[in-house]
Amino acid sequence: MAPPKTRTPAAEKLKFSDKLVKGHSTDALQEELAEMDQERVDTKSLSNVRKELIQTSLLLHKDKGVKAYVACCLADLLRLYAPDAPYTAHELRDIFQFFLRQLTTGLKNQDAPYYAETFYLLESLASIKSVVLVCDLPQADELMTEIFRGFFDLIGADLPKNVELYMTDVLVALIDEASTLPQELLDVLLAQFMRKQTYFTDIILQSDDEEEMERIETAHELVKALNRDCPALLLNVVPQLEEELKVDRLQMRTLATQVLGEMFGEVKNGVELSRKYHGAWQAWIHRKSDKAAGVRLAFVEATGPVIANHAELRPEVEDALQAKLLDPDEKVRAAACRVYAQMDYETVLHNVTVQQLEEVASRASDKKHLVRLEAFHCLGKLFGLAYPDIERNDATAVEKFAWIPSAIFQTAAKSADLKSEAEETVFKYILPVPAKGDDEAGWTQRLISVAASLDDRAMHNLLVMTNIKISRPSLHEKFIDFCEQNNGGVIDKHEEEVVRALRRVIQAIAGTFVDSSKVSEDLRAFASMNEVRLYKAFRSCIDPKSDLKALAKSQSEFLRRVEQTLPSSLNTMTQVLRRASPWILNQSSVPTLVKCLQKADSHSEHARRADRARMLLSYISKYCPVMHSAHATELSKALGETKNHSLVETALQALSAAVRTDSSLFPSDKRTVDRIAKFVMEDNPRLAKFAARALAHSGTRVDLCMTVFDRVVQSLPSATGGSLVSHLAAIAEFAQSIQRVFETRSQVITTHLVQLLMREAESEENDDNSPDWVDENQLDYITRAKLLSIKVFRNRCLYYVEPRADTTSAHEVLAPVLKMLWTILENGGATTPDSTDKAPVKAHLRLQASVALLKLSQNDLYCKIITANLPVLAVVVQDPCFHVRYAFLGKLIKYLQARKLDPRFNAVLFLTAHDPERDIRDKARIYVQVISHRSPEIKSSNFELVFVRVLHLLAHHPDFSNDAEGLKDMAKYVEFFTNLVASSDNISLLYHLASKLKTVQDAEDDPFTENLHVISELAQYIIKAYAQSQSWPLPTFPGKVKLPVDIFKRHESAEGATAAVKRTYIGQDVLAELNGVGKAWKSPNPKADLDKSSRKRKDTGAKSTSDVRSKYGIRRRRKTAESDTSGDESESDQDTGGAYRGVKSKRSNAEEAGETPLRRSNR
Repeated sequence: MAPPKTRTPAAEKLKFSDKLVKGHSTDALQEELAEMDQERVDTKSLSNVRKELIQTSLLLHKDKGVKAYVACCLADLLRLYAPDAPYTAHELRDIFQFFLRQLTTGLKNQDAPYYAETFYLLESLASIKSVVLVCDLPQADELMTEIFRGFFDLIGADLPKNVELYMTDVLVALIDEASTLPQELLDVLLAQFMRKQTYFTDIILQSDDEEEMERIETAHELVKALNRDCPALLLNVVPQLEEELKVDRLQMRTLATQVLGEMFGEVKNGVELSRKYHGAWQAWIHRKSDKAAGVRLAFVEATGPVIANHAELRPEVEDALQAKLLDPDEKVRAAACRVYAQMDYETVLHNVTVQQLEEVASRASDKKHLVRLEAFHCLGKLFGLAYPDIERNDATAVEKFAWIPSAIFQTAAKSADLKSEAEETVFKYILPVPAKGDDEAGWTQRLISVAASLDDRAMHNLLVMTNIKISRPSLHEKFIDFCEQNNGGVIDKHEEEVVRALRRVIQAIAGTFVDSSKVSEDLRAFASMNEVRLYKAFRSCIDPKSDLKALAKSQSEFLRRVEQTLPSSLNTMTQVLRRASPWILNQSSVPTLVKCLQKADSHSEHARRADRARMLLSYISKYCPVMHSAHATELSKALGETKNHSLVETALQALSAAVRTDSSLFPSDKRTVDRIAKFVMEDNPRLAKFAARALAHSGTRVDLCMTVFDRVVQSLPSATGGSLVSHLAAIAEFAQSIQRVFETRSQVITTHLVQLLMREAESEENDDNSPDWVDENQLDYITRAKLLSIKVFRNRCLYYVEPRADTTSAHEVLAPVLKMLWTILENGGATTPDSTDKAPVKAHLRLQASVALLKLSQNDLYCKIITANLPVLAVVVQDPCFHVRYAFLGKLIKYLQARKLDPRFNAVLFLTAHDPERDIRDKARIYVQVISHRSPEIKSSNFELVFVRVLHLLAHHPDFSNDAEGLKDMAKYVEFFTNLVASSDNISLLYHLASKLKTVQDAEDDPFTENLHVISELAQYIIKAYAQSQSWPLPTFPGKVKLPVDIFKRHESAEGATAAVKRTYIGQDVLAELNGVGKAWKSPNPKADLDKSSRKRKDTGAKSTSDVRSKYGIRRRRKTAESDTSGDESESDQDTGGAYRGVKSKRSNAEEAGETPLRRSNR
């Protein structure tokens, strides 16, 4: 049923019907007119009184009360009839002359009988601005002059402040409305200023009265009005304003700064004023450095019109404004950003430099929230205005604004609060969702355009912001599920479990925000509402199958409904929705992205856009392939455009990803199927991999898979170059996706791959000038084949822990593979210790082996075996090659974040403390902070209880030494941990864990047990110092914690345990040299270590006796002398302060000859 129509309120009619004979009843009429609403009044009902009120007998009545009420009635009629006047010009002249007589006689004495009515008349003229009708009357100049003269004559009387303000408003309104001011009026104004030429000076120097300050503000308003129309009158006033800029009184300096700024910004005479009063101009410019923040703020706020209107004054003001972006006061910095945002687009386009805008962008990382908001708003608004010009490839707009999205996305990755603010800016200005969702092509084209302007790091951050790379079901899907189960608190069954699950998911979502307590509160309030419509709208928003139109509609409905029912939570739910829904990239984007690839080729000017379109499609394929489901037919057709290699490869990747989610999407026409089968045999490794994936998940086409697979295996022995790499890419995919087919030829394949891994790379001889890393596509074919061989072995091992595996045991398959992987790490990236492969080859093999170990560790069975030698794997994060460290850390964090790895692997993150590259340290730091912020339980299981494993890694570290220098280096790891994890709530737990290590032995006995006890004492010392520096108490931990039995064991006797606890491992002389550790963590200073020679590591002489180690090829790290290094430290070392000797930054050009990647020194 249609909603009832809203009725328009009836017009309000005048009820007064008496005759205004001899002025009777004027008070009653005025009372009714004053109450009438201008929007609703029926002006026809006012006709009679309108005519009666202008009778001469009333305007000249001898009774003052009658005239007072008549004046108020006339003022109300002008208000009610506005904007049209209900009288002729002659009648209006008589009315305003009557008003003037009433005002000049009735305002002199506040105790007069009808003072209130006279004030009502003045207030109406000032607020309604009906006085401007005077300017349109015949002989208006005379009447205006009379008004000014009459008002100025009143100035001598002791008038209340509000009366003076209203009088000023009336005069300013007349000056603003008049096209020109008559000479007679100018003479009146000039006489007024000459009569009181000491007015400003006397007030400036003598008055501290707050009441007098309002008089001063009134006078300054009049000065601004006069400056617009008759600046010649200000001959003696501007110098007085200049003096105001120099007085001690803050209010006066602020007011003068505001007034002069507005005067200099006037379009008509701002430049002339600055020339004529150059001293005042310079004094005003110098207010940029005023000691008072309020004055500097007033200066900044006044600069916008000067920059916009006066090219001659612009350079000096621009320099001052740019400097204020770095002002010590946050309000001034925020105002400086706001000035740029308030400028019109053309002004910024032609008059503001890129350098100035980059300074604004730097404020987006400001420590203060207010400044960041203004900076983000400015950048986003300017880009939004410039986008049409950027899309038209306007050179000026591209140069000046196209970089803005890149700056915003880079800033978003710096911290959680910056991420929220950047998301809001992107949502509002950079990539807004169309209101009706009806412009899918334009929306996607804008995404492509923005992506094309981004550098690689910003592009990565954009992809993260798409919300595509999330596990399903997501936290937000679980949240809605638990909300429905919670049923507003009325739970049918399993009440405790439902309440606990809802609480946990709320904590997890809130933990991703800065103000987690507010977010938790709002999410609980949302759940308590139990609104089915909201649940449905939210699900539609976060559904990856929703198209743009459905997303826009559901989003609008959800936020509108939240605003109506839970307005206090609107901001929170808006942010949560942005974190959950695919509002940047969704299934509606796919057709436009494909078309972008179809139109571009290697010679096209749109090559950059095409590359970004390919990247976006690939990202969907990898992390949310269900978005491709609706476009399987289009993707199949794209496979026929064989001349466009990028399109075919991307379409095949998308199609294979879609088929993996739904086998029914596999093409049914024979031509496309044959084409896919043919791709498996081609020399393009990516085509071969994606084609094999599509075939492997095609459902019932097992015979076709077997035929293609046999063909690949048969040609493997004779394959060389690109064919070899492509065949192995296909085999690796078959091993992962359809293992029963792979196992039919597994013996032949593994034999061939083992022989392949023993071969030397096809490359030139090694030399000292070779880089330590190249992209994988620059490697020789043999090396690329080796990398794929490791993948094949890894995938086969993973198959044997699947429930369906029923052949050879997982242990028998895993043992030789692990032995091979540990051997590669032991040999620095080679299968043999005497390999002559170049540094990039070894680096890639080290990375592939370590990532394979991480991948295998995702299985519980394999994890127990691999973590027995975790110290060997952990130090890959300290590899000499930056790219290995960075990629390994990225994979580690990815798997940890997805909860695919045991929490014990979190210990590896803290070995980045000494890394010479800020990128790596920050990557680990941000991950720890974000995860710690989610909930106390998550923080405890992932970091607090892992502290003992961190200390265990340090005890096994190849650079461990118990002398002062060595312990200083070990201390940095502990300090890194405490700075990220320690709090007043858990400091006693961390101290308890550190102290308990002296009560146990290392599982591998000496020398690691003594190392462990040394590290225990060092950690206790650091925790005590850190607690003291933070003024935290350090009470005894009341609970009990079990230490992990896989790395620790009990002492053989109680006496041994007692002796270990009582023994002091770190002497006072060493502690004296450690003075200062435990405070706020800083990177070490590399300059102190430049001249230190490498220290030879101690050979522990211990040998592993573990059967597990022997079986799986786990060997103890060899303690060899470190090769000496010489030359200057890298630029990165100087920036970050500290590095491992031998650990290369990403800017280093070579690796020392013979350097083994697991051999590092801290100094």
